[in-house]
Amino acid sequence: MLIHSASQLLTLAGGPQRGRDLGRLGLIEDGAVLVRGGRIEAVGPSAVLRAAYPHEETWDASGHVVMPGFVDPHTHLVWAGDRAQEFEWRTQGKTYQEIAAAGGGILATVRATRAASLEELLAQARQRAWTMLRHGTTTAEAKTGYGLEPATELRLLEAILALNAEGPLELIPTYLAAHDVPPEFRHDPQGYVDQICIEMLPEVRAWWQAHVPGRPLPFVDVFCERIAFDLAQSRQILERARALGFGLKIHADEFEALGGARLAAELGAVSADHLVKTPPEDIRALAASATVAVALPCTPFGLAQPEYTPARAILEAGGLLALASDLNPGTAWCESMPFVIALACRYLKLTPAEAIAAATINAAAAIGVADRLGSLEPGKQADLLVLEVADYRHLGYRFGTNPVKRVMKRGVWVVENAPSGA
Repeated sequence: MLIHSASQLLTLAGGPQRGRDLGRLGLIEDGAVLVRGGRIEAVGPSAVLRAAYPHEETWDASGHVVMPGFVDPHTHLVWAGDRAQEFEWRTQGKTYQEIAAAGGGILATVRATRAASLEELLAQARQRAWTMLRHGTTTAEAKTGYGLEPATELRLLEAILALNAEGPLELIPTYLAAHDVPPEFRHDPQGYVDQICIEMLPEVRAWWQAHVPGRPLPFVDVFCERIAFDLAQSRQILERARALGFGLKIHADEFEALGGARLAAELGAVSADHLVKTPPEDIRALAASATVAVALPCTPFGLAQPEYTPARAILEAGGLLALASDLNPGTAWCESMPFVIALACRYLKLTPAEAIAAATINAAAAIGVADRLGSLEPGKQADLLVLEVADYRHLGYRFGTNPVKRVMKRGVWVVENAPSGA
């Protein structure tokens, strides 16, 4: 299929964009993209491609931006229940830490998720996955983390794999048993860390190799905060995971700087996420590494907090910056990457072009798939969006509506949204 006459074709060609290079869109006015066999075969001016492929099936994108599908590199897609009560408590002045200390927070979702069957988990997560897809996300990372014990954590992995097999949304799994200390280990958090390292990680590795042989192992993540796992415990978990062959991620510096970002850079983690409180010396360490800094602006927005990831400092230091939704039931129930971009333009002080690059090619780098996703280049998977608008800047400018008209995944149209005002 030849998609032609796009008012703006954003290719994002050339690989992940570091530092001040962020925002290189590879824009082609009156652009076209040729899709064959689920992959991009050619991109260029419409006149050139229409002359070169005169017998190709066509789709007219006149008046629309065509761009890569969004990649969301940090989500907690699979859970049971909701935490609307906690939202009301926060509007009354209670903090995240106060709610967690009272038995709410992550542990509230853990109780609901442990009680849910695989079928119930799939039914609830499936709705969120389709909402993400309708808003232009074609690939997303998805974490476990609401089980905090071996059986439920494996059930969450099973749910992620099942949703990925269903499609069309492509999911990259992450094992987050170290999301919080479970109630069974409330008075012995180190005991839970030891269980993760000695029992759970080897069990996951064996389970994965038995059920999906040949597929890369999931990432392993840890929530490095005083209310969860300290720096030494985070190091213990991540070093054990690395020794077993897992790729690494970390939640770091959301509420307090404990050194998690610097640890991520040292251990070669694919990403360090949140980074609201990251100090200048740790920003420099990240920038000197291949670790992607993932900003999650929906989370401070959802908590009504004034501080956001210091994106401009990360870019000035030469770092790799990506954007993600942090879709979760407690602080950021948001499936919309266009809204993430709108927040990033306002609170992270990114330009629309920078935010788009951070939500596509750099986001793909944050989950290790930039070689095949995140841009429109020959040989890459044909995951693309047609926007309702003719100018890419509307992605940051407008918010509260869905700017996505059509979604293509692996060369097949999978979403056609009703026109605005229909």
